[in-house]
Amino acid sequence: MPAITVESLNSLPRLGNQSFPAAERMITKIVGSHRQLEGAGFEVRRPFPSHGLVDADPFLLFDHLGAVEYSPGEARGAPWHPHRGFETVTYVMDGFWRHRDSLGGGGLIGNGSTQWMTAGAGILHDELPTEDLVAKGGLFHGVQLWVNLPSSLKMVNPRYQDIGADRLKLVSSTDGSSLIRIIAGSLGEFSGPGITYTPITYLHASVSPDSKVQLPIDSKFNALVYVLSGSGNLSSQMSPIQEGQMGIFGPGDFVEIYGGRGDSYSPNLEVLVLGGQPIREPVVRHGPFAMNTKAEILQAIEDFESGKMGTIPAEIV
Repeated sequence: MPAITVESLNSLPRLGNQSFPAAERMITKIVGSHRQLEGAGFEVRRPFPSHGLVDADPFLLFDHLGAVEYSPGEARGAPWHPHRGFETVTYVMDGFWRHRDSLGGGGLIGNGSTQWMTAGAGILHDELPTEDLVAKGGLFHGVQLWVNLPSSLKMVNPRYQDIGADRLKLVSSTDGSSLIRIIAGSLGEFSGPGITYTPITYLHASVSPDSKVQLPIDSKFNALVYVLSGSGNLSSQMSPIQEGQMGIFGPGDFVEIYGGRGDSYSPNLEVLVLGGQPIREPVVRHGPFAMNTKAEILQAIEDFESGKMGTIPAEIV
């Protein structure tokens, strides 16, 4: 799991030795992921929405693809499809994926880079493995997060952010033992490069064995931790958690993560940390659309079918 790393954590700025507020966030639930096929037939693990975690406001969906070693001809993607009403955030740690959209945005996503697509009023896009990955096979590991937009921004103009791995803000834990990559939002005095409409914090932390990481998360945010690989514990409750599981924290000001056992991809506990300000509005979903009312969903379908969300460029039909 290369993502992006450094030769020595001592070269990075450290989270300050701030005196954390008294309110530690405690674990309220740990949920597993169900597996399902998406796109042209690739398998994802999905902790939400599911029977165990329906509401993760402001996040709508989280898909974990891999880590998987594809054989030649085995890799599959998601051909052209529409979105409206939210943002898709694709973070690829191993291998490369290719993105294209009907507004001309796109490029390669891989080895620690992020593609942040605001669907807003509507856009068409596809996400496919590279020709090299299809032809030769290889390792792939990535995640996609859907971030909801409030009703006032659901019809905002679409936009695309290509966040290269070299743009992530890298910091070490307070004791210098663990690496934290800030993709978006803030962590103490540090901020990531992602530009967000909905206030969120999005981190990838490599927590070394037998170490503890304390991460301040805005007290107005919901807080979630998902295990990409390895196993460890969450909060001073020492709630055990392992790959494919997500921990949901209650109210408070900071989360605690305890490093345990890694795996063949990393000696560390690899986690994604999600914090987000709840929108607290009705959500009506239909496939690739997430709006506030059924009438808005019907309008989205009509607009898609009439070509108002863009057209596939002729040269790549």
